[in-house]
Amino acid sequence: MKKTVFIEGMSCSHCANAVKESLEALDGVDKVKVDLKGKKAVVKGENLDDGEIKKAVSDAGYEVVNITE
Repeated sequence: MKKTVFIEGMSCSHCANAVKESLEALDGVDKVKVDLKGKKAVVKGENLDDGEIKKAVSDAGYEVVNITE
């Protein structure tokens, strides 16, 4: 399963790393790639829950605008 998470508020590599680490800590996540310029993260794994993804990004200090599969 792959989800693309569109995120507002990331402005530097530190931001991208904070989002990446937060998403990697979720159960079922195998791989995370953050695209700072594209303002998105691609999350790959099993049983990915949109609510948990939003909470992880929010806990890192950023806002999820949209999640697509």
